[in-house]
Amino acid sequence: MNVVEGNGARIPAIGLGTWELRGRTCARIVEQALRLGYRHIDTAEIYDNEREVGEGLRASGIKRDDVFVTTKVWTTHFMAKDLERAAKESLARLRLTEVDLLLLHWPNPQVPLAETLGALARVRQAGLARHIGVSNFNAALIEEAGATCPEPLACDQVEYHPYLDQADVIEACRRHGMAFVAYSPIAKGRVKGDRALARIGDRYRKTAAQVCLRWLVQQNVSAIPRTSKLERLQENIDIFDFELSVDDMREISAIGSADAR
Repeated sequence: MNVVEGNGARIPAIGLGTWELRGRTCARIVEQALRLGYRHIDTAEIYDNEREVGEGLRASGIKRDDVFVTTKVWTTHFMAKDLERAAKESLARLRLTEVDLLLLHWPNPQVPLAETLGALARVRQAGLARHIGVSNFNAALIEEAGATCPEPLACDQVEYHPYLDQADVIEACRRHGMAFVAYSPIAKGRVKGDRALARIGDRYRKTAAQVCLRWLVQQNVSAIPRTSKLERLQENIDIFDFELSVDDMREISAIGSADAR
């Protein structure tokens, strides 16, 4: 599996996003994804499915050390006294002693960023997370976080797909040695009806969604598509046997606009 590197973290290039997956469905999808070869599972405190993600991980039979597990602290727990407790509660639900990556889920202007980052760094120092990072931070916030955090930040996880230009954020991540992780990488299914992506896909015998994911991976971006369908799990990971041309990459990038969130 290809990986994307960020300040010491080696993040598998394709992962499973679990937003909106619940209960038995969530556990089953996580288990199946891991058996198909996924090695990167993304969850969050606010998703209310950390227990089921942990169940799927254990049911898969894949060794814990072979799976990169990400979770996120919700904005209401960004004060120093709350953040470590929230991290420990996530670990208890997952039934893990540490996660590979712990993220701040969204910026919270109500709490000083330096306070939150200090607490996040202490969580890493305490051995509760191998790596720490942020999510939904714009370029200016990445600059501030990179200059403020006592520990290196591994990544910024942000919405990214061909309809949404994130060049500024990607550039800010690169400047700070951070990886870029894309959520909603197939624009909540919108790419499936895209004629340009389908036309490019025909040349490689791939779907529009596979072309989109390949476009991300070739930019050294990690993508975490979410699906509740077992057949889609296979499709989303089956993107490492072809390579888009420079012209294809350029054409897909030209689809983007900054207002398509």
